[in-house]
Amino acid sequence: MDTLSLADRSKRMALVRCRDTKPELRVRRAAHARGLRYRLGGAGLPGHPDLVFSRWKVALFVHGCFWHRHEGCPLARWPKSRPEFWLPKLEENRRRDITSLAHLRVAGWRAEVIWECETRTLEAIEVRLASIFGVAE
Repeated sequence: MDTLSLADRSKRMALVRCRDTKPELRVRRAAHARGLRYRLGGAGLPGHPDLVFSRWKVALFVHGCFWHRHEGCPLARWPKSRPEFWLPKLEENRRRDITSLAHLRVAGWRAEVIWECETRTLEAIEVRLASIFGVAE
C-alpha cells in the first residue's frame, strides 16, 4: 500500500526528470572534457537519444536503472506497491528501448546505452566512453 496520498504521489512523480538528470549531466561533462562534441535530444532519431555524436554516428542513451530495467542491477528493484500498474509500465519502457535501439542500428547508427549505475564515478564514465569511441585513456 502506498504511504502517500494520490495528490502527494502525483507531486513527487512530477519531479522525476526525463532530461538533464544527474547521470546525464555527468556523462555530458565527461564527454565534453574528452573533446567529444555532441548534440542533445536526438530529434528525428528513433527513441530520441540523450546525446548524438554525429561525427561518429553514435546515438547515446543515459538510462536510469529503475525506469529502464537494468538487468541484475540493485537499482532496478520492482516496486512493492501497485504492481498491476508498475509491471506493464516498466516492461513497456524496456520494449520501447529495444525497438528504438534496433531502428537506430538499421538506420546505420551505433546505438549505445550508459546505465545510471555506470555513472557513479568519473573513472567509470571515462572507461565506458573509451570503450564506445575507442579513445585511449
